[in-house]
Amino acid sequence: MQLGSLDFISLFFASLLLTSAVTPIVRSIALRFGITDRPNQSHKTHSEPVPYLGGLAIVLSSITVTYGSAFFTSFTKQTFLLASTILVPAVLLATMGLIDDVRQLKPWPRFVAQNIVATFSASILVVTNTLGSPSGLLVIDFAVTVFWLVGVTNSINFFDNIDGGASGTIAISSLTLTFIALSSGQVLIAAMAIVLAGSTIGFLLWNKPPARIYMGDAGALFLGLLIATLTIRLDSRQELGRFGLFIPIFLLAVPILDTSVAVIKRIARGISPFQGGRDHLSHRLMRLGLSKRTAVMTLWFASAVFSFLALMLSRNLYNWAESIVFFGVILWTLLFTFFLSTRDNS
Repeated sequence: MQLGSLDFISLFFASLLLTSAVTPIVRSIALRFGITDRPNQSHKTHSEPVPYLGGLAIVLSSITVTYGSAFFTSFTKQTFLLASTILVPAVLLATMGLIDDVRQLKPWPRFVAQNIVATFSASILVVTNTLGSPSGLLVIDFAVTVFWLVGVTNSINFFDNIDGGASGTIAISSLTLTFIALSSGQVLIAAMAIVLAGSTIGFLLWNKPPARIYMGDAGALFLGLLIATLTIRLDSRQELGRFGLFIPIFLLAVPILDTSVAVIKRIARGISPFQGGRDHLSHRLMRLGLSKRTAVMTLWFASAVFSFLALMLSRNLYNWAESIVFFGVILWTLLFTFFLSTRDNS
């Protein structure tokens, strides 16, 4: 599959424009059928009902642009199959998320479904020989892959707790992933990442504070599994060795940080990690006096910093891989310690 600069620009703007055009349509549908997020729980940060179904716009545009590009690029049968192995599992989770948005499923059935889909995705990676073997033992690598897919999917779902939080962060990560994949010659990964970036930015136009629509679980689960799969398929440069494993971690460092802090604090308080609460990074920043807009921009900035580290690590400039990893780990640890020290509730 060969794509030029104009092709990538076209993919980006096609997904951006399509998502921004479809979003108001699904918003109208959500309002008509009363599919809204009502501020009837203590952890909600909005005061008026906000329609769901924004995830549908992201899913539909991502699928349309990805498969539609087959008519304008060298989209071979093999490329089609590889793209499908990434998209189909994400669509399956999005379908479950859509049901949850409409009917409110319990946490455990959702968690079981995520593990089943993640196991399926990891199996595909084994069959297509794209899993890699960092540990040298396939069983361990398979288990770690499932853990990564489920963990990141839930992290993005957890991170969708403030207007523009998840959509803006995924846009930053996927844009960076595009450049990293291109530098390693992984054109399909780069193409799907740029489509994801365009879709999330197109949705962000409607989802930025104050949000006029939410992506809901349909969007969060789709984005989570998709970005998790794309990053795990990323073939880090061989000379990076074990340091290459930090590229996907840095790309998603802020959602991982958010989930780590929330889960640890909830367990310490003796409540379920799946229970909603005002204990995410965004809530903690707002309790420190930041406005909702400033809080989400702070999270975007943090994501941009870690994504920049991932980009620099992928290029291994001046053989500074070890220093970049050390700095990134120290920065993440400092942020983790800081947020753990903040108050859990208002």
